[in-house]
Amino acid sequence: MSDPASSEPFTYAAAGVDIDRGDALVRAIAPLVRRTARPGADAAIGGFGGVFDLKATGYRDPLLVAATDGVGTKLRVALEAGVHDTVGIDLVAMCVNDLVVQGAEPLMFLDYYATGRLDVEVATAVVAGIVEGCRQAGAALVGGETAEMPGHYGDGDYDLAGFAVGAVERDRLLPRADVASGDVVLGLASSGVHSNGYSLVRRIVEADRLGYGDPCPFQAETTLGRALLAPTRIYVKSLLKAFAATDGIKALAHITGGGLVDNIPRVLPAALAARIDLDVIAPPPVFGWLARDGRIAEAEMVRTFNCGVGMVVVCAPAAADAVFTTLEAAGETVMRLGTIVPRGDRAVVFDGRLSL
Repeated sequence: MSDPASSEPFTYAAAGVDIDRGDALVRAIAPLVRRTARPGADAAIGGFGGVFDLKATGYRDPLLVAATDGVGTKLRVALEAGVHDTVGIDLVAMCVNDLVVQGAEPLMFLDYYATGRLDVEVATAVVAGIVEGCRQAGAALVGGETAEMPGHYGDGDYDLAGFAVGAVERDRLLPRADVASGDVVLGLASSGVHSNGYSLVRRIVEADRLGYGDPCPFQAETTLGRALLAPTRIYVKSLLKAFAATDGIKALAHITGGGLVDNIPRVLPAALAARIDLDVIAPPPVFGWLARDGRIAEAEMVRTFNCGVGMVVVCAPAAADAVFTTLEAAGETVMRLGTIVPRGDRAVVFDGRLSL
């Protein structure tokens, strides 16, 4: 039992929570956050809640779509590599890519940042990445929460969660009901591993006795940590352009945990399957390294990683060329993956082999 006469008074700061550091973080990030202002939100922070004026967006009969996610154990790579300026992009990407597959335009984003002891410089770098992700997606960063939780997180650790809200006109919601046999399946190239499968990635790094500051074995002139932290590609603006330019997109699948095997069937009717030609995929070098050093079978690769395809597009045959051209003009690397076929015993049927 403490002796009141001999002990210093208890304070929140002495317990490990420094309100002044939190205030310093808000001052540091406020100018960054304002860069995400868009019609409907001024992206000012500091209030008790974020406000969005849906009427200002011009929607006629909107449905709201919400998504939440994190970046998984990719965050552990960032922490061990001491690289904090990209995981914020991943955080936004994992949420907004899930919105756009339902046809929705991301409108606003909120983040949750929790740590044992707030490091203003690290937190500012993380938020700068979130701002960049919001800028790429066209979403306003309307607020968030910073929690300093001493004793709950280890020294230097932090955790992230993201929350996004978007809107889509009721008659443009995806997937459409008319997905049919003969529809064309396109793939949009990924930027790398994105934000899934990092528990396996980290196991392979550990088995190879590599450090994240070591030279990258599959990408010259960078470190392994930087290469593995290549941020998740955000497909929002290119897909919104394709929605506006064509009426041919029937369904989209964001290729996350579960890879091609588990994500494509989520947007297909029960009687249909996707037939995918693996020969047309050009996996980034990281996947060849993972397969070789981890001795990972191809079946495990396509169910764990995106293997070079971050987004799958199902479109009407007559519109396939227009969708392909529009997406390519918007900056995407597009591949013709295959077709929709009647379902047999598998929801995804593979032809060919990955070039790993």
